Amino acid sequence: MIESFQQNPLLLLFVVIALGYWVGSIRIRGSKLGVAAVLFVGLGFGALSPDLKVPEIIIFLGLSIFVYTVGLSSGPAFFDTFKKRGFKDAGFIAAMLVVSSLIAVGMHYLFDFEAATTAGLFAGSSTNTPALAALLDVIQKTASSQELTEMSQRAVVGYSLSYPMGVLGVMGGIFLMQKLLKIDYRAEEAELAGTYSIGEKLGSRTVRITNPKIIGKTLREIKKEYNPNLVFGRIRHDDATTLCTYDTVFREGDEVVLIGNKLALDKGTELVGQAAAKQITYDRSVFDVRRIFVSNPNLAGETIASLNLPEKFEILITRVQRGDMDILADGDTVLELGDRVLIVAKREDLKGLYKIFGNSLESLSQINLLSFGLGMALGLLLGMVTFELPGGFDFNLGFAGGPLIVALILGKLRRTGPIVWTPAFTANLTLRQIGLTFLLAGIGIRSGRTFLETVQQGEGGYVFIAAAIIAVSTTVITLLTGLKLMRIPFSFLTGMVGSQPAVLDYALEQAKNKFPMIGYTMMLPLILIGKILVTQVLFALLL
Repeated sequence: MIESFQQNPLLLLFVVIALGYWVGSIRIRGSKLGVAAVLFVGLGFGALSPDLKVPEIIIFLGLSIFVYTVGLSSGPAFFDTFKKRGFKDAGFIAAMLVVSSLIAVGMHYLFDFEAATTAGLFAGSSTNTPALAALLDVIQKTASSQELTEMSQRAVVGYSLSYPMGVLGVMGGIFLMQKLLKIDYRAEEAELAGTYSIGEKLGSRTVRITNPKIIGKTLREIKKEYNPNLVFGRIRHDDATTLCTYDTVFREGDEVVLIGNKLALDKGTELVGQAAAKQITYDRSVFDVRRIFVSNPNLAGETIASLNLPEKFEILITRVQRGDMDILADGDTVLELGDRVLIVAKREDLKGLYKIFGNSLESLSQINLLSFGLGMALGLLLGMVTFELPGGFDFNLGFAGGPLIVALILGKLRRTGPIVWTPAFTANLTLRQIGLTFLLAGIGIRSGRTFLETVQQGEGGYVFIAAAIIAVSTTVITLLTGLKLMRIPFSFLTGMVGSQPAVLDYALEQAKNKFPMIGYTMMLPLILIGKILVTQVLFALLL
């Protein structure tokens, strides 16, 4: 079997991916590794023989696709969140990088490592492949011909042995701190849901208007005065049902449908009056309700208000489903390919609305290779650019940083003229999973043998221990300081420390929501660049 894997690396790749997914689905005390298990299965296979390898391009391809698709889907949230708390969090991350580097220096003197080993150790324990590449480049420029090979090997050994602990250690730190701090992800999700639009559990409720404070006022006046986080749907007056507009006047005894999350519905009921005995939503005699796919590329990146649908139809859009998330709709909601909009409209208007939105599931499974290929190319080109800093240091963003930064910008833009940069949610998710599994399987297979051999060596064991100390202690200090001193939500923090895709997947699995993704995308560019610089500085100072 090993010989078959040696002759057919692609067979090896997909066997590792399949077994990794199976192992990752096994739950132990309610937790599972998820896709991160692909890395550890890859390490096991790679340890079987030094000849078991996959082409390096598989790793770089997976890394680039993964960060590019994450950036596209997270671009709007990244820039919106950075406006709210970005500079504060950026300073915090910079301080944590300094703490992590000081711990690495402590390990350097404690175990008497070589400078190249310590720098490789830091790059691996922080799971930063571009930092290793930058380190090897510095060694190439500074080391003599006699020292070049030995230093390069020490850097690679330090990196390859510490990388798994950079994954396991951070996961362990997250698990430990969420238990010690008794983190309630559900309560945190409820608190953050009103501020960060990553989806809410939405419902509807019919309420009878009895509050004298709003009787006789228009919906525009009520929105301005009370700013309820609700959508006002159908309203019944004297047995006649219509749709709410900003000019709708609230009269005593009318019944109105409110749409929002449970907390908003409770507050809205108190504001409007009292819950009605029967739900207007069950009455389809005048208005029908449909969920329609947004598959028309002309609508991608457009706001609901810009469509001017009320000029042609008697229609109300109450929710937008994006993946598994329901988003409360308003005029400023930006539509994306793959969204399912929930509309309330007359049955005779549905055919025209289907035509406007597209409503084609088949077209959503297709990927616009022009925009995807062009965006990836721009990201890879940016990753090749060398940035020079005072003191002789230089770096490039590589296969991860370049595509990520470009994707964040393109994700925020959503479209440029006729080019739609953001693919449908399902297509993006599929590409992301493919990229992630290629990355994890490739790294695991290529690092497996070195991992086994260095563990069996004296210094290898010390590197392993040092990597565990750096990864766990940095994670614990970051989570504790961020939560208690900086008041950063724990879900955000797990994304910040989870700068490796497998750790991010684990953080998402623990939180059971998308908030770790905000912390991940908001800080990854800064963390990536910071780790590259710190790795080079460590080598120069310890040499």
